[in-house]
Amino acid sequence: MSESLDIKRLFSLDGKVALVTGGSRGIGYMISQGLLQAGARVYITARKAEPCLQAAEELGRFGDCIGLPGDVVDENARRDLCERITKDEQCLHILVNNAGTAWGAPYEEYPQSAFDKVMRTNVGAMFCLTRDLTPLLQAAARSDDPARVINIGSMEGLHIPTVHGFGNYAYTASKAAVHHLTRHLAVELGARKITVNAIAPGFFPSRMTDHVFDNAREEIEQNCLLQRVGEPAEMAGIAVYLSSRAGAYTHGAVIPVDGGTSINHQHAVLSDGDQ
Repeated sequence: MSESLDIKRLFSLDGKVALVTGGSRGIGYMISQGLLQAGARVYITARKAEPCLQAAEELGRFGDCIGLPGDVVDENARRDLCERITKDEQCLHILVNNAGTAWGAPYEEYPQSAFDKVMRTNVGAMFCLTRDLTPLLQAAARSDDPARVINIGSMEGLHIPTVHGFGNYAYTASKAAVHHLTRHLAVELGARKITVNAIAPGFFPSRMTDHVFDNAREEIEQNCLLQRVGEPAEMAGIAVYLSSRAGAYTHGAVIPVDGGTSINHQHAVLSDGDQ
């Protein structure tokens, strides 16, 4: 390679527009901050209006952030979201499908309603929003700089964790489905110059993991090959990479960001009483 690489330009998102679902907290908030600080204008959406708007105001310290409250699981709310972005933007460069939910319960008591809710939220809504925003993504796509879809899966879709002691059957199944749907969408959208990838996070601080950390943080850290949980910069970093020129040729990948937890097979074995 003879030409010099401009590293700042390689990872810059100047002039790009992004949408992050579930952007008001946790991993969605971390990713939104990273995209903003890399130069993108970022729309965040979340089911609850007040936290969504408050988060957008806080994130505004780092760049142009707009809060659009709405439940992406609801078909009407999803249509309103797409119409609002289409009205305000000529194209969408980055879609981060982060909105999700989980449910833990003992095996014998696990309700069908919970299973249906988790699958509908984590898989169905992700597919439908991507489908509905594909025209706006195509408007941003170029051969040398594709539009990007980033789906948030989980290391729990790569292996069956037992260290935290929760029976989250629907969550693990839904995240495995997210990973496989990511590959399927990559096959569908690659020819349209849209890359599709998934991030499979390990344990990061968020409202979803608060209870787990309160009860099993030491065991979780011991089960991680790096002996710790993730930090916000590490989630922001992988999202910026996938969104930038540096990640333009990464397509159809599922990238674990879990400190090696998903390849550590020395998991604690649960007894029936542990669940």
